Amino acid sequence: METLLDIKDIECRYHRQTVVDGLTFHVNKGNIACLLGPSGCGKTTVLRAIAGFEPLLRGEIRLDNRSLSRPGYLLPPHKRRLGMVFQDYALFPHMDVNGNVCFGIRGKSSSEKQAIAAQLLETVGMAQFDKRYPHELSGGQQQRVALARALAAQPVLLLLDEPFSNLDIDLRERLGIEIRDLLKARGITTLLVTHDQHEAFALGDQVGIMNEGRILQWDTPFNIYHEPANRFIADFIGQGVFLKGTLITSDSVQTEIGIIQGDRAYPWPPGSEVDILLRPDDIVPDPQSSLRGEIVQKAFKGAEILYTLKLSTGNKILSLFPSHYHHTIGETVGIRIAADHLVAFPLE
Repeated sequence: METLLDIKDIECRYHRQTVVDGLTFHVNKGNIACLLGPSGCGKTTVLRAIAGFEPLLRGEIRLDNRSLSRPGYLLPPHKRRLGMVFQDYALFPHMDVNGNVCFGIRGKSSSEKQAIAAQLLETVGMAQFDKRYPHELSGGQQQRVALARALAAQPVLLLLDEPFSNLDIDLRERLGIEIRDLLKARGITTLLVTHDQHEAFALGDQVGIMNEGRILQWDTPFNIYHEPANRFIADFIGQGVFLKGTLITSDSVQTEIGIIQGDRAYPWPPGSEVDILLRPDDIVPDPQSSLRGEIVQKAFKGAEILYTLKLSTGNKILSLFPSHYHHTIGETVGIRIAADHLVAFPLE
């Protein structure tokens, strides 16, 4: 696939403090990529640097084979052919919905602007609200208008900065899927910044895990979840616990709950002490199993229940049961290990 956005070894600073350090990644045309990480890791600074709001001390940002930023050079934001949707939507309060969308269109006649705005508002499901003002709209409606305004300029690249963080969970998930479908249907290359892993996994073709100004892993959501590159990512992504074990062979570990065999080989010699990561979906209910756990906490999640189970050794693990497996706190249940994607790290 053809690369559209190319970030090479960039560095950004605030008040002499490095906040982005040696960052490198690329996004292919038509793909949706996400930068995911905890607050303060530098992901929004990366977005601002791409948009032209932050200078580079090192490296280069290229878009469609054109240099946007490098040390001593900064192409002005309005010349970058970017669309951007901010966390607070940044709609103009004195303009109605139609006026906000038309504002992003350049070089067209008034009638052409109206036609483009009408078509985009229809696409995002806001055609019937074209005469309303931002304060008359819900958060989800404002989000749709902000997206339509960004798309009206026909950007080469769309930047989304925590665009769903102000919405409730149900609306966030529903709107996220709708927007992904819209962007993929139009072939719009997109870079999303978020701290919400569910959002990143649902929307992103590729996800970059950031911490302390660096990308630790750039991969598909599936690989990041099942093959985290280091302990930080394993701990940051999903819920899980670490259990101590001893490597028997390159792909099997002896633990307090038995031998766990996975689908990958590790380079350490037999006898090495390791920590293995067990996520809730690795522990499945099995009433006939001799391995038992005492329920000490439970959290109902609709289709599933997340149980915290105490083992006979006193250690605790997490397990997801279908919600029709309804057990009470204090009850002992049978479980088995289904950790086909064995994730292990040298013992700390």
